[in-house]
Amino acid sequence: MKLMFDVVIIGAGITGSLIAHRLSKSDLRVLVLEKENDVAEGATGANSAMVHSGHDPKPGTLKCKYNLEGNRMFPDLCKELQVSYVPIGAYVASGSPEEEERLEVLINQCKERNVPFEVLSGEEAKKEEPHLADRISKVLSLPSTGIVTPWEVTIAAMEEAMLNGVELRLDCEVKKIEKKDDAFLINDEIEAKVLVNCAGAHCDEITGMLRPSPYKVLPKKGEYFVLDHLDGSFVKHVIYPVPTAKGKGVLAVPTVHGNVMLGPNSDFTDDPEDDATGDGLEYIRNQIVNTMKDVPYHKMIHTFAGLRPNIDLSDFYIREDEEINNFIHVAGIESPGLSAAPAIARDVVDEMILPKFTSKEKENYVHRKPFIRMDEMSDEQINELIAKDSSFGKLVCRCEKISEGQIRDVINRKCGATTIKGVKMRCRPGMGRCQGGFCEPEVLKILAQELHKKPDEILLDKDGSNVCVAYAKEEL
Repeated sequence: MKLMFDVVIIGAGITGSLIAHRLSKSDLRVLVLEKENDVAEGATGANSAMVHSGHDPKPGTLKCKYNLEGNRMFPDLCKELQVSYVPIGAYVASGSPEEEERLEVLINQCKERNVPFEVLSGEEAKKEEPHLADRISKVLSLPSTGIVTPWEVTIAAMEEAMLNGVELRLDCEVKKIEKKDDAFLINDEIEAKVLVNCAGAHCDEITGMLRPSPYKVLPKKGEYFVLDHLDGSFVKHVIYPVPTAKGKGVLAVPTVHGNVMLGPNSDFTDDPEDDATGDGLEYIRNQIVNTMKDVPYHKMIHTFAGLRPNIDLSDFYIREDEEINNFIHVAGIESPGLSAAPAIARDVVDEMILPKFTSKEKENYVHRKPFIRMDEMSDEQINELIAKDSSFGKLVCRCEKISEGQIRDVINRKCGATTIKGVKMRCRPGMGRCQGGFCEPEVLKILAQELHKKPDEILLDKDGSNVCVAYAKEEL
């Protein structure tokens, strides 16, 4: 028996999840398919985690349009989803006549696009950011730049969508699509009236199952350093160099939780699954000195790499297919894809999907409850919580001060965690200085208990990443 849906979305990154979230406000039957075992596993889970102001994209591009609109939508979106958004601001720092000349182009674009800005001398900027490199002579200040935790936004959007009837299938790789009359048949078992391709680095493969793809994915890899909690002692704003043809350059980016990221590089790769760090880290070290000095590498606790689903058309590719009705492309969502995601989701849903149906707004829409953040609670609130459930009084992660109760909470939800990384993404055990050295075994134990599995069935991350591979002695 085939499963029937009005809309099927392939890919549960931030764009696919926000499309699902917006559709969940209608009475349509919606399914999201994701080949990994959690949402936000691709580009969404490994990027610069910032909402760009819109000063940089080329005029007339979809990147420019959706960056500007998405930037203005993000504060309200995060308020609705009850996740963190910090309007931290950014500095674009120049230090030579050539760089100052390129900075003038950005200043003019800010004027044309109504992007708030201020121009500072090097001396003025260094009063705010004393770790700016000595060479910095002129700075473009962009106060509408924000920071978020991308996977937190994605998880929240999908959780709320599921609370309102959207279905999510994880570990469900799309291997076959056929067009049957007015419907799409997916993996011989799922029928959809409308199919939305949000498959990131695999978008061209999905399209190729129906016809030759009009674009080719050319993935770019970006690597990053992560520094321990610095709480503004090193950098208060996002610091950009003046952009080049290769991209925005190596940044210093404070995070919502008080860490600092340095990166990325930008190198093409032939492998759409290549997320290993390598020589790019040395490139970052060599480039960051153009904007920052006294980088505290002794505070480095983690490195990572992420892929950007760049395509050969140099812009986002967002449209209904020219040959196949009801097949919608959401491809090439590289930087500023995070910033653009709310506006992309709005237009895909409101202009490309809803007009195809006679639908109505859902009554009694359910909003999610935010994750329990004990670090944001008063002592009185914490004591009340522990009185109701003593597991909130048991500290599991010492670095991030995460309790057993918080971990159990993020497992037992819609779109709940099923892996150690899934728990880490939702409430941060393992994100701190020891990177899970103390808390990871306890997180594994809690996952096994809550999911009713054996410890050797619990994964660190993707399929095959079992933490325990054998028992030292037979179970009694």
